[in-house]
Amino acid sequence: MKKLINRPEDVVREELAGIALAHAGRLVVHTDPHWIARADAPVAGKVALVSGGGSGHEPMHGGFVGPGMLDAACPGEVFTSPTPDQMLAATQAVDGGAGSLHIVKNYTGDVMNFEMAADLARDEGLTVEQVVIDDDVAVKDSLYTAGRRGVGATVLAEKICGAAADEGRPLADVADLCRKVNECSRSMGVALTSCTTPMAGRPTFDLPDDEMEVGVGIHGEPGRERRPLASAREVVEALAEVVVDDLPYVSGDRVLALVNGMGGTPLMELYVVYGELHRVLEGRGITIARNLVGSYITSLDMAGGSITLLRLDDELMRLWDAPVDTPGLRWGA
Repeated sequence: MKKLINRPEDVVREELAGIALAHAGRLVVHTDPHWIARADAPVAGKVALVSGGGSGHEPMHGGFVGPGMLDAACPGEVFTSPTPDQMLAATQAVDGGAGSLHIVKNYTGDVMNFEMAADLARDEGLTVEQVVIDDDVAVKDSLYTAGRRGVGATVLAEKICGAAADEGRPLADVADLCRKVNECSRSMGVALTSCTTPMAGRPTFDLPDDEMEVGVGIHGEPGRERRPLASAREVVEALAEVVVDDLPYVSGDRVLALVNGMGGTPLMELYVVYGELHRVLEGRGITIARNLVGSYITSLDMAGGSITLLRLDDELMRLWDAPVDTPGLRWGA
């Protein structure tokens, strides 16, 4: 294992210390328990957005804290759900009196712990709604999940709902909007290599040099199948066919296309993938009206990527275009 860390057991704590130094004045990083909040939180009268998950997926979620997106994020240990006390403390810290929305990726630990945190918050008189994201079409039920996994649509929901919350919309409206984003989104990924967690010190799974895992999860969970390594064109066609047909997306649709890197994929390759995806969708009469290309939900050092499509309407497009100012996503601010 070759990683720029000190001791594996200290990596999350030291990462958070680095985040606090790098974004001093913009973010507040709390320890014991760990949570990250925007520096101006709580914002009075605004619905607060809280999310979280295991570390190792950066910039998800702490990199998406700031105006126009999340109010707080809870980082767990590597590939491990944050605990209810983290989520409760974060919710208490950012509640501005208009309630909080928990945006939760569909992984068993995340869902269970966020539900416990929401119940504890309600016991203290806070208003909390929860929306579970489950956009991954690769498999139903996996090592970490009952039902479909939550992946790329989480970024899109956090951005779009963050814009809606900044407009002063009530909690019920922001939660309904989050459900709409989830319902109109589909994702699927592919791994070219495994990832290596710091504590394990070895690859999570064995993937021969001449094979790829189609439909892999962001923790290295098995996908649909192993296939011989193929060209970008063949990979995108295989992923896009499943994604498009699942909703389904149809000719005349406008979509937001996210091409996401898993952490070990050069941006050069992601743009090749985007070009192939554009070709495939154009051939089906589907217009990419907005796009996002880069590494936004990673799996440590895994080589590979994923594609996410969100069917757009005028409202979703306007909220996507609204200003955002976070370490991991920033425009118009």
